[in-house]
Amino acid sequence: MDQILRFEAHAFGRPYHAARVRIPARARDTELHTHADFHEFMGVVSGSGEHLLTTGVAPLRAGDVVLVRPSDRHAVRGVVPDGLEFVNVAFPSSLWQGFLDLTRASRGPVSVNQPAAIPVFEHALTRFQDNPTTYDLVRFWIDLLDLLTPGDPGGSRIPDWLARACTSMRAEDNLRGGVPRLLDLAGVSAAHLSRSMRAAYGVTPTAFVTDLRLEHAASLLAATNLPVASIATRCGFSSQSYFTRCFTAAHALSPRTFRHRSQRAFVP
Repeated sequence: MDQILRFEAHAFGRPYHAARVRIPARARDTELHTHADFHEFMGVVSGSGEHLLTTGVAPLRAGDVVLVRPSDRHAVRGVVPDGLEFVNVAFPSSLWQGFLDLTRASRGPVSVNQPAAIPVFEHALTRFQDNPTTYDLVRFWIDLLDLLTPGDPGGSRIPDWLARACTSMRAEDNLRGGVPRLLDLAGVSAAHLSRSMRAAYGVTPTAFVTDLRLEHAASLLAATNLPVASIATRCGFSSQSYFTRCFTAAHALSPRTFRHRSQRAFVP
């Protein structure tokens, strides 16, 4: 069975996690795994290797930058003669999605060769060793995306009205209003909203709102002692049982178990 990694088990209260990974040639592959609730950028420092995905095997070489998403099942191996060395920077998907909403950067997969990006990874790693802040994480994203998409950090295919509406939907009052509230904020027809959401973000309006509700619920579970039923109501779910089904499907944990593990993981 694949290993399922969760951000709170590794970050210990920090806004991101960074590490230098060295995989010798002919060493055993890293364990095939998925990410439950975080994205990860890999920056290949030296050597060569292979990125094993369900869609196939992609070569890795010095200067490569790869974004790994929660939906990706992957493993990494080093190849002869030198093996592989890379820096990985992991961060909560909820923060990443909020950053994309604000900047309208592309949400598509990233796999490019850009050697100038490696110092950005090294700086993030240095900051991680010395009490990093959320600012350090945002600085990493900005510096990295400036190199990967020079002159176009905003992903011009996302309309302004849609970016504003999606950002506003993060407010709790708007979340409770659901898709009808998203329609009000967008000021367009349901059909136009659906087409634009699919083109820009690859999801339906309903799926987008549900994801935001689950992100907010996860934050409330980790940071408060509110009853699960109250959290379900605050996030716009029609019942606690429906919320529990949706949350368990997304996190492979019940809300109560998620709260228990999250609050334990962030205790120093």
